[in-house]
Amino acid sequence: MTTVFVVNSGSSSIKWELLDAESGSVYSGGIVERIGESGGGAADHHDGMRQILAELGDEHPAVVGHRVVHGGAEFTAATVITDEVEDRLKEISVLAPLHNPANLEGIRAARATFPTVPHVAIFDTAFHGTLAPAAYTYAIDTELARTHGIRRYGFHGTSYRYVAERAAEMLGKDLADLKLIVFHLGNGASVCAIDGGRSVETSMGMTPLEGLVMGTRSGDIDPGVLFHLGRSGMDLAGLDHLLNRESGLLGLTGTGDMRDVQSKADAGDERAQAALAVYYHRLRHYLGAYLVALGGADAIVFTAGVGENNANTRLATVEGLESFGIVMDAAANAEARRDERVVSASDSPIKVLVVPTNEELQIARESVGAVTR
Repeated sequence: MTTVFVVNSGSSSIKWELLDAESGSVYSGGIVERIGESGGGAADHHDGMRQILAELGDEHPAVVGHRVVHGGAEFTAATVITDEVEDRLKEISVLAPLHNPANLEGIRAARATFPTVPHVAIFDTAFHGTLAPAAYTYAIDTELARTHGIRRYGFHGTSYRYVAERAAEMLGKDLADLKLIVFHLGNGASVCAIDGGRSVETSMGMTPLEGLVMGTRSGDIDPGVLFHLGRSGMDLAGLDHLLNRESGLLGLTGTGDMRDVQSKADAGDERAQAALAVYYHRLRHYLGAYLVALGGADAIVFTAGVGENNANTRLATVEGLESFGIVMDAAANAEARRDERVVSASDSPIKVLVVPTNEELQIARESVGAVTR
């Protein structure tokens, strides 16, 4: 039994879980919110960690695993955190200014709280370290790109690794022999083409803004739109806020929560219905591209909040693609369940699966692996 303390530190919160990396048993967990805010849960991240330590009581971890959003091109595997690694994480925070500084605050606070146990960084980008240059290169000046670290990195890698391994077990096949297209659909959303357990294409880019329509992010957009809005008087901060915080489903409907959008659409709201059409169109666009990139697929997998719970989204993504080998079981897909399941017809050449993700367990397992290898 190896007990791991998993930390997901945000700018104003610390989500945490204490679990066994082997069995997956969760002993305790929680969240410290509104850190640094007036009347909030903690004065700073160090204070938040002290509160968590008090809550843990006599339970102490053997390893601490940290979710870190961006590892740049340098960190492509779980990495034991040293002072030198911490310094490098600070340097590459420019690649993810909304996420990495908060992740780093959590690391510093946790290392101070648990100074005698190893700490490991698990990077959302690491799984995509197998992307070929043709897949990660943007067609801009090469020296400029090299100087500023501009390339596709991809995200949600911890989820993709976990889900791909679970999908292989469900199918009773070796992951090395499978071609999978995995849709991680939550408030943030992306899709990944996985060949033999390796990421070969993914929709998010240098940042988590590229790709699918999301809760509040635009996803793919013509860069010329930014120039147009800039000439109209919108500054960089305004553009950043618009595309990251006020776009996606929120921009199209006034709400970024898929549950609300779906309810409105079901009630006949034309704006919500039009937004879902845009959302589905983007999903199908990427599905077609990744079927070509892989030369076919063994399974299409849905995970995360929307992917696991919204039957309409799953159906709309693959509907009418029987000639491509995708045949849904409408009854199985519509069934409200929270477990792993097959929602395609028994005779469908390409299987469609629902696999609930478990990023905390994956972080725990990779953290243990990093300190024992």
